[in-house]
Amino acid sequence: MSNLGQFDSDFYQSNYTIDNQEQSCNDYDAYGSHNGSRKLQASEQPPLAFVPPETLMSSGYTGQFFQPVSNPDCYSQSPYIDSFDEEPPLLEELGINFDHIWQKTLTVLNPLKPADGSIMNETDLAGPILFCVALGATFLLAGKVQFGYVYGMSAIGCLGIYALLNLMSSSGVSYGCVASVLGYCLLPMVILSSCAIFFSLQGTIGTVLALIIIGWCSLSASKIFISALDMEGQQLLIAYPCALLYGLFALLTVF
Repeated sequence: MSNLGQFDSDFYQSNYTIDNQEQSCNDYDAYGSHNGSRKLQASEQPPLAFVPPETLMSSGYTGQFFQPVSNPDCYSQSPYIDSFDEEPPLLEELGINFDHIWQKTLTVLNPLKPADGSIMNETDLAGPILFCVALGATFLLAGKVQFGYVYGMSAIGCLGIYALLNLMSSSGVSYGCVASVLGYCLLPMVILSSCAIFFSLQGTIGTVLALIIIGWCSLSASKIFISALDMEGQQLLIAYPCALLYGLFALLTVF
């Protein structure tokens, strides 16, 4: 029995005493009284009253509020707007000048008229493309589908004349300028192919007309070349290869 009593006393032995229990109760009461005082103070505070915004603005900041104002001088001095107003027209940017096209056409139609070298030295392909298409269209109306021959002969002929002029002139010339001049001088050949729509050119009259048109085209082209490249006294030397080129177009037109 003595061993059992000693086991019970050892089993239930603890450091927790009655004094510790009383101290924890006192701490709980102090915590509760502290929370109660905080709740009482919060309930005793007066509620916040609604203050209209006019009162806050009148009694608060008295300075000036920032209000953005548009400044027209700023937009007038903008470099982007000035550059947009000063941009050239679209046709001028593309290199299409109807006045120069008309002057070049009149120069070709009148072989005796002196050519303006400053205008003829421009790389203008709007007129030549138009005349090439017109020549192909007249061939088509005459029952000949020759668009491939027209474009192929034009490209090869321009390349040959370009090489020849660069060998003969000291200043040199661009391929675009050669194509422009030869294309404008193709206008008399368009007139000849238009005649082939209404009657046949395979005869004496057709041969004479073809020779006249070949001389017309070659003289106009040589006149423009010597004016643009300052090659005085060499017109016949330039007219001969041009006549060979336009003779090929005349053969397509007649036959």
